[in-house]
Amino acid sequence: MNSTDSTSLAIQLSVLDQSPVPLGRTPREALQHTVELARLTDRLGFTRFWVSEHHNTRTLAGSAPEVLLARLGAETPRIRLGSGGVMLPHYSALKVAENFRLLEALYPGRIDLGIGRAPGTDRITAHALNPHNAFRDEDFAEQLMDLRAFLRDEVVEDTIHAKVKAAPFVDTVPEMWLLSSSGQSGLFAAHVGAAFSFAHFINPNGGPRMVQTYRERFRPSPELAVPQANVAIFVACADTAGHAQALADNLALQMLKLETGQFTPIEAVEKVNVRGLSADLQARLAYHHSRIISGTPDKVKAEIDQLAASYGVDEVVAVTITHDYDDRLRSYELLADAFALQPQLHRQATVPA
Repeated sequence: MNSTDSTSLAIQLSVLDQSPVPLGRTPREALQHTVELARLTDRLGFTRFWVSEHHNTRTLAGSAPEVLLARLGAETPRIRLGSGGVMLPHYSALKVAENFRLLEALYPGRIDLGIGRAPGTDRITAHALNPHNAFRDEDFAEQLMDLRAFLRDEVVEDTIHAKVKAAPFVDTVPEMWLLSSSGQSGLFAAHVGAAFSFAHFINPNGGPRMVQTYRERFRPSPELAVPQANVAIFVACADTAGHAQALADNLALQMLKLETGQFTPIEAVEKVNVRGLSADLQARLAYHHSRIISGTPDKVKAEIDQLAASYGVDEVVAVTITHDYDDRLRSYELLADAFALQPQLHRQATVPA
Protein backbone atom coordinates (compact mmCIF):
# COMPACT_ATOMS: atom_id res chain seq x y z
CA MET A 1 0.00 0.00 0.00
CA ASN A 2 1.30 3.47 -0.83
CA SER A 3 0.45 6.80 0.72
CA THR A 4 -2.39 7.49 -1.71
CA ASP A 5 -4.06 4.17 -0.98
CA SER A 6 -4.43 4.81 2.77
CA THR A 7 -6.93 7.63 2.33
CA SER A 8 -9.47 5.24 0.80
CA LEU A 9 -9.24 2.65 3.58
CA ALA A 10 -10.78 2.72 7.02
CA ILE A 11 -8.16 3.25 9.69
CA GLN A 12 -7.73 0.42 12.15
CA LEU A 13 -6.93 1.49 15.70
CA SER A 14 -4.75 -0.49 18.08
CA VAL A 15 -3.31 0.03 21.56
CA LEU A 16 0.18 0.01 23.02
CA ASP A 17 -0.09 0.01 26.80
CA GLN A 18 2.96 0.59 28.98
CA SER A 19 1.27 -0.03 32.35
CA PRO A 20 2.19 3.43 33.69
CA VAL A 21 2.42 3.92 37.46
CA PRO A 22 1.23 7.49 38.15
CA LEU A 23 2.10 9.41 41.30
CA GLY A 24 0.17 7.96 44.23
CA ARG A 25 -0.55 4.62 42.52
CA THR A 26 1.09 1.20 42.87
CA PRO A 27 2.39 -1.29 40.26
CA ARG A 28 -0.44 -3.68 41.22
CA GLU A 29 -2.98 -0.99 40.41
CA ALA A 30 -1.17 -0.18 37.15
CA LEU A 31 -1.29 -3.80 36.01
CA GLN A 32 -4.95 -4.14 36.96
CA HIS A 33 -5.64 -1.01 34.91
CA THR A 34 -3.93 -2.65 31.94
CA VAL A 35 -6.22 -5.67 32.31
CA GLU A 36 -9.30 -3.43 32.50
CA LEU A 37 -8.14 -1.41 29.49
CA ALA A 38 -7.66 -4.59 27.46
CA ARG A 39 -11.22 -5.64 28.27
CA LEU A 40 -12.57 -2.22 27.29
CA THR A 41 -10.68 -1.88 24.00
CA ASP A 42 -11.64 -5.44 23.07
CA ARG A 43 -15.31 -4.52 23.48
CA LEU A 44 -14.86 -1.21 21.65
CA GLY A 45 -13.46 -2.88 18.51
CA PHE A 46 -9.73 -2.05 18.60
CA THR A 47 -7.57 -4.38 16.48
CA ARG A 48 -4.57 -5.12 18.71
CA PHE A 49 -3.52 -4.67 22.31
CA TRP A 50 0.25 -4.65 22.77
CA VAL A 51 2.16 -4.37 26.04
CA SER A 52 5.68 -3.05 26.44
CA GLU A 53 8.83 -4.24 28.20
CA HIS A 54 10.74 -1.96 30.56
CA HIS A 55 13.18 -2.73 33.37
CA ASN A 56 14.52 -1.03 36.50
CA THR A 57 11.90 1.74 36.53
CA ARG A 58 9.27 2.75 39.06
CA THR A 59 7.14 4.56 36.47
CA LEU A 60 6.20 1.59 34.21
CA ALA A 61 5.11 -1.78 35.59
CA GLY A 62 5.35 -4.02 32.51
CA SER A 63 8.65 -5.92 32.73
CA ALA A 64 7.53 -9.29 31.29
CA PRO A 65 5.12 -9.02 28.32
CA GLU A 66 4.77 -12.78 27.89
CA VAL A 67 3.46 -13.14 31.47
CA LEU A 68 1.03 -10.24 31.17
CA LEU A 69 -0.24 -11.48 27.78
CA ALA A 70 -1.19 -14.83 29.29
CA ARG A 71 -3.51 -13.01 31.70
CA LEU A 72 -4.90 -10.69 29.02
CA GLY A 73 -5.78 -13.63 26.78
CA ALA A 74 -7.95 -15.10 29.51
CA GLU A 75 -9.70 -11.75 29.96
CA THR A 76 -10.49 -10.95 26.31
CA PRO A 77 -12.32 -13.00 23.65
CA ARG A 78 -11.37 -11.24 20.40
CA ILE A 79 -8.64 -8.60 20.27
CA ARG A 80 -5.15 -9.56 19.03
CA LEU A 81 -2.57 -9.54 21.82
CA GLY A 82 1.13 -8.93 21.52
CA SER A 83 4.40 -7.59 22.78
CA GLY A 84 5.41 -4.07 21.94
CA GLY A 85 7.90 -5.52 22.25
CA VAL A 86 10.13 -8.26 23.59
CA MET A 87 13.71 -6.94 23.70
CA LEU A 88 15.31 -9.92 21.94
CA PRO A 89 18.98 -9.19 22.84
CA HIS A 90 18.17 -9.90 26.50
CA TYR A 91 17.05 -13.47 25.84
CA SER A 92 17.67 -16.67 23.91
CA ALA A 93 15.77 -17.01 20.65
CA LEU A 94 14.61 -20.48 21.68
CA LYS A 95 13.02 -19.27 24.92
CA VAL A 96 11.22 -16.40 23.16
CA ALA A 97 9.93 -18.84 20.53
CA GLU A 98 8.68 -21.20 23.26
CA ASN A 99 6.98 -18.39 25.19
CA PHE A 100 5.06 -17.19 22.17
CA ARG A 101 4.31 -20.65 20.83
CA LEU A 102 2.72 -21.39 24.19
CA LEU A 103 0.66 -18.19 23.97
CA GLU A 104 -0.32 -19.11 20.40
CA ALA A 105 -1.41 -22.56 21.63
CA LEU A 106 -3.59 -20.95 24.30
CA TYR A 107 -5.04 -18.21 22.07
CA PRO A 108 -4.65 -19.38 18.44
CA GLY A 109 -4.73 -16.72 15.76
CA ARG A 110 -4.55 -13.86 18.27
CA ILE A 111 -0.86 -13.52 19.16
CA ASP A 112 1.64 -10.94 17.83
CA LEU A 113 5.33 -11.34 18.60
CA GLY A 114 6.71 -7.81 18.51
CA ILE A 115 10.51 -7.74 18.65
CA GLY A 116 12.73 -4.81 19.62
CA ARG A 117 16.48 -4.21 19.75
CA ALA A 118 16.56 -1.39 22.32
CA PRO A 119 17.49 -2.20 25.94
CA GLY A 120 14.22 -0.94 27.41
CA THR A 121 16.35 0.21 30.33
CA ASP A 122 19.80 1.56 31.20
CA ARG A 123 22.96 -0.23 30.07
CA ILE A 124 23.81 -1.51 33.57
CA THR A 125 20.45 -3.24 33.84
CA ALA A 126 20.78 -4.53 30.28
CA HIS A 127 24.10 -6.10 31.28
CA ALA A 128 22.43 -7.72 34.28
CA LEU A 129 19.75 -9.17 31.99
CA ASN A 130 22.33 -10.53 29.55
CA PRO A 131 26.02 -10.05 30.37
CA HIS A 132 26.98 -11.29 26.88
CA ASN A 133 24.96 -8.71 24.95
CA ALA A 134 27.26 -6.44 22.93
CA PHE A 135 24.41 -4.63 21.09
CA ARG A 136 25.87 -5.53 17.69
CA ASP A 137 23.64 -5.57 14.62
CA GLU A 138 25.12 -8.86 13.44
CA ASP A 139 24.25 -10.54 16.77
CA PHE A 140 20.66 -9.31 16.54
CA ALA A 141 20.39 -10.50 12.94
CA GLU A 142 21.63 -13.96 13.95
CA GLN A 143 19.12 -14.10 16.83
CA LEU A 144 16.34 -13.04 14.49
CA MET A 145 17.16 -15.80 12.01
CA ASP A 146 17.27 -18.34 14.84
CA LEU A 147 13.92 -17.12 16.17
CA ARG A 148 12.33 -17.42 12.75
CA ALA A 149 13.72 -20.95 12.31
CA PHE A 150 12.41 -22.05 15.72
CA LEU A 151 8.93 -20.64 14.97
CA ARG A 152 8.85 -22.37 11.58
CA ASP A 153 10.32 -25.72 12.71
CA GLU A 154 13.01 -25.31 10.08
CA VAL A 155 15.51 -28.13 9.73
CA VAL A 156 18.87 -26.55 8.96
CA GLU A 157 21.58 -29.16 8.58
CA ASP A 158 24.76 -28.71 10.60
CA THR A 159 23.06 -26.22 12.92
CA ILE A 160 21.24 -26.48 16.25
CA HIS A 161 17.95 -26.41 14.32
CA ALA A 162 18.57 -29.96 13.11
CA LYS A 163 18.17 -31.24 16.69
CA VAL A 164 16.36 -28.61 18.79
CA LYS A 165 12.75 -27.49 18.28
CA ALA A 166 10.58 -24.98 20.11
CA ALA A 167 7.70 -26.54 22.06
CA PRO A 168 4.75 -26.78 22.16
CA PHE A 169 4.29 -28.02 18.61
CA VAL A 170 1.24 -26.19 17.25
CA ASP A 171 -0.04 -25.65 13.72
CA THR A 172 -0.24 -21.84 13.81
CA VAL A 173 2.49 -19.22 14.12
CA PRO A 174 2.38 -15.86 15.93
CA GLU A 175 2.57 -12.81 13.68
CA MET A 176 6.11 -11.43 13.84
CA TRP A 177 6.53 -7.65 13.99
CA LEU A 178 9.77 -5.71 14.25
CA LEU A 179 9.59 -2.44 16.14
CA SER A 180 11.80 0.54 15.46
CA SER A 181 12.29 4.23 16.10
CA SER A 182 15.35 4.52 13.84
CA GLY A 183 14.52 2.41 10.78
CA GLN A 184 17.26 -0.19 11.17
CA SER A 185 14.80 -2.81 12.34
CA GLY A 186 12.71 -2.00 9.28
CA LEU A 187 15.55 -3.36 7.18
CA PHE A 188 15.64 -6.51 9.29
CA ALA A 189 11.85 -6.84 8.95
CA ALA A 190 12.09 -6.50 5.18
CA HIS A 191 14.84 -9.11 5.01
CA VAL A 192 12.96 -11.79 7.00
CA GLY A 193 9.50 -10.98 5.61
CA ALA A 194 8.03 -9.70 8.88
CA ALA A 195 5.67 -6.81 9.61
CA PHE A 196 7.06 -3.43 10.75
CA SER A 197 5.86 -0.95 13.38
CA PHE A 198 7.41 2.52 13.55
CA ALA A 199 7.46 4.29 16.93
CA HIS A 200 6.57 7.88 15.99
CA PHE A 201 5.89 8.45 19.69
CA ILE A 202 9.62 7.95 20.30
CA ASN A 203 11.02 9.58 17.15
CA PRO A 204 8.74 11.92 15.17
CA ASN A 205 11.32 12.47 12.41
CA GLY A 206 11.84 10.49 9.21
CA GLY A 207 9.36 7.71 9.87
CA PRO A 208 7.47 7.80 6.54
CA ARG A 209 10.73 7.46 4.60
CA MET A 210 11.82 4.52 6.78
CA VAL A 211 8.50 2.73 6.27
CA GLN A 212 8.77 3.30 2.51
CA THR A 213 12.30 1.82 2.52
CA TYR A 214 10.92 -1.22 4.35
CA ARG A 215 8.30 -1.68 1.64
CA GLU A 216 10.80 -1.31 -1.19
CA ARG A 217 13.16 -3.93 0.30
CA PHE A 218 10.50 -6.35 1.56
CA ARG A 219 11.01 -10.04 0.76
CA PRO A 220 7.85 -12.18 0.91
CA SER A 221 7.85 -14.95 3.51
CA PRO A 222 5.60 -17.96 4.16
CA GLU A 223 3.83 -15.91 6.83
CA LEU A 224 3.58 -12.57 5.00
CA ALA A 225 3.23 -12.20 1.23
CA VAL A 226 3.18 -8.39 1.13
CA PRO A 227 4.63 -5.73 3.44
CA GLN A 228 2.54 -4.76 6.45
CA ALA A 229 3.24 -1.69 8.59
CA ASN A 230 1.69 0.49 11.25
CA VAL A 231 2.68 3.59 13.21
CA ALA A 232 2.47 4.22 16.96
CA ILE A 233 1.77 7.69 18.39
CA PHE A 234 0.97 9.22 21.79
CA VAL A 235 -2.71 10.20 21.87
CA ALA A 236 -4.59 12.37 24.38
CA CYS A 237 -8.25 12.71 23.42
CA ALA A 238 -10.75 14.48 25.68
CA ASP A 239 -14.26 15.93 25.66
CA THR A 240 -12.95 19.50 25.71
CA ALA A 241 -10.02 21.16 24.00
CA GLY A 242 -8.81 22.62 27.29
CA HIS A 243 -8.62 19.28 29.05
CA ALA A 244 -6.95 17.64 26.05
CA GLN A 245 -4.33 20.41 26.05
CA ALA A 246 -3.71 19.88 29.77
CA LEU A 247 -3.25 16.14 29.23
CA ALA A 248 -0.82 16.75 26.36
CA ASP A 249 1.11 19.38 28.35
CA ASN A 250 1.39 16.96 31.26
CA LEU A 251 2.71 14.16 29.06
CA ALA A 252 5.17 16.43 27.23
CA LEU A 253 6.41 17.74 30.57
CA GLN A 254 6.86 14.17 31.81
CA MET A 255 9.02 13.38 28.76
CA LEU A 256 11.02 16.55 29.37
CA LYS A 257 11.64 15.46 32.95
CA LEU A 258 12.79 12.02 31.83
CA GLU A 259 15.33 13.40 29.37
CA THR A 260 16.72 15.69 32.08
CA GLY A 261 17.19 12.82 34.52
CA GLN A 262 14.04 13.26 36.61
CA PHE A 263 12.67 9.72 36.77
CA THR A 264 9.49 10.55 38.65
CA PRO A 265 5.92 9.30 38.10
CA ILE A 266 3.50 11.42 36.09
CA GLU A 267 1.62 13.91 38.28
CA ALA A 268 -1.95 15.19 38.23
CA VAL A 269 -2.75 17.70 35.49
CA GLU A 270 -3.60 20.31 38.11
CA LYS A 271 0.09 20.52 38.99
CA VAL A 272 1.26 21.18 35.43
CA ASN A 273 2.96 24.53 34.92
CA VAL A 274 4.94 25.02 31.72
CA ARG A 275 4.95 28.82 31.69
CA GLY A 276 8.06 29.27 33.80
CA LEU A 277 10.36 27.17 31.61
CA SER A 278 13.39 28.67 29.89
CA ALA A 279 13.40 29.24 26.14
CA ASP A 280 15.55 26.14 25.61
CA LEU A 281 13.21 23.97 27.68
CA GLN A 282 10.18 25.44 25.91
CA ALA A 283 11.77 24.36 22.62
CA ARG A 284 12.25 20.84 23.95
CA LEU A 285 8.67 20.84 25.20
CA ALA A 286 7.48 21.76 21.70
CA TYR A 287 9.50 18.85 20.31
CA HIS A 288 7.83 16.45 22.72
CA HIS A 289 4.44 17.81 21.69
CA SER A 290 5.29 16.68 18.15
CA ARG A 291 5.19 13.13 19.50
CA ILE A 292 1.59 13.58 20.66
CA ILE A 293 -1.75 13.94 18.89
CA SER A 294 -4.19 15.67 21.21
CA GLY A 295 -7.54 17.41 21.17
CA THR A 296 -11.24 16.73 20.93
CA PRO A 297 -12.37 13.70 18.89
CA ASP A 298 -12.81 15.51 15.54
CA LYS A 299 -9.36 17.11 15.76
CA VAL A 300 -7.68 13.89 16.85
CA LYS A 301 -9.35 11.89 14.09
CA ALA A 302 -8.23 14.41 11.45
CA GLU A 303 -4.63 14.33 12.69
CA ILE A 304 -4.54 10.53 12.94
CA ASP A 305 -5.91 10.29 9.39
CA GLN A 306 -3.20 12.69 8.26
CA LEU A 307 -0.48 10.74 10.09
CA ALA A 308 -1.67 7.46 8.56
CA ALA A 309 -1.69 9.01 5.09
CA SER A 310 1.85 10.34 5.52
CA TYR A 311 3.05 6.85 6.44
CA GLY A 312 0.87 5.09 3.88
CA VAL A 313 -0.60 2.79 6.51
CA ASP A 314 -4.12 1.83 7.50
CA GLU A 315 -3.36 1.07 11.15
CA VAL A 316 -2.41 3.46 13.95
CA VAL A 317 -1.38 2.33 17.43
CA ALA A 318 -2.41 4.74 20.19
CA VAL A 319 -0.25 5.11 23.31
CA THR A 320 -2.03 7.01 26.09
CA ILE A 321 -0.45 7.90 29.43
CA THR A 322 -2.33 10.02 31.95
CA HIS A 323 -2.26 10.48 35.70
CA ASP A 324 -6.00 9.88 36.04
CA TYR A 325 -7.00 6.41 34.86
CA ASP A 326 -10.46 7.65 33.90
CA ASP A 327 -8.83 10.08 31.46
CA ARG A 328 -7.02 7.15 29.85
CA LEU A 329 -10.21 5.15 29.48
CA ARG A 330 -12.14 8.14 28.15
CA SER A 331 -9.48 8.86 25.53
CA TYR A 332 -9.88 5.37 24.05
CA GLU A 333 -13.67 5.56 24.23
CA LEU A 334 -13.66 8.84 22.31
CA LEU A 335 -11.23 7.42 19.74
CA ALA A 336 -13.45 4.41 19.14
CA ASP A 337 -16.46 6.66 18.65
CA ALA A 338 -14.61 9.08 16.35
CA PHE A 339 -13.49 6.25 14.07
CA ALA A 340 -16.84 4.43 14.29
CA LEU A 341 -15.22 1.22 15.49
CA GLN A 342 -17.66 -1.65 15.73
CA PRO A 343 -18.30 -2.48 19.40
CA GLN A 344 -18.15 -6.14 20.26
CA LEU A 345 -20.83 -7.90 22.30
CA HIS A 346 -19.37 -8.74 25.67
CA ARG A 347 -18.87 -12.44 26.25
CA GLN A 348 -16.77 -14.45 28.62
CA ALA A 349 -13.28 -15.25 27.33
CA THR A 350 -12.68 -18.95 26.86
CA VAL A 351 -9.53 -21.00 26.64
CA PRO A 352 -9.56 -23.44 23.69
CA ALA A 353 -9.78 -27.10 24.63
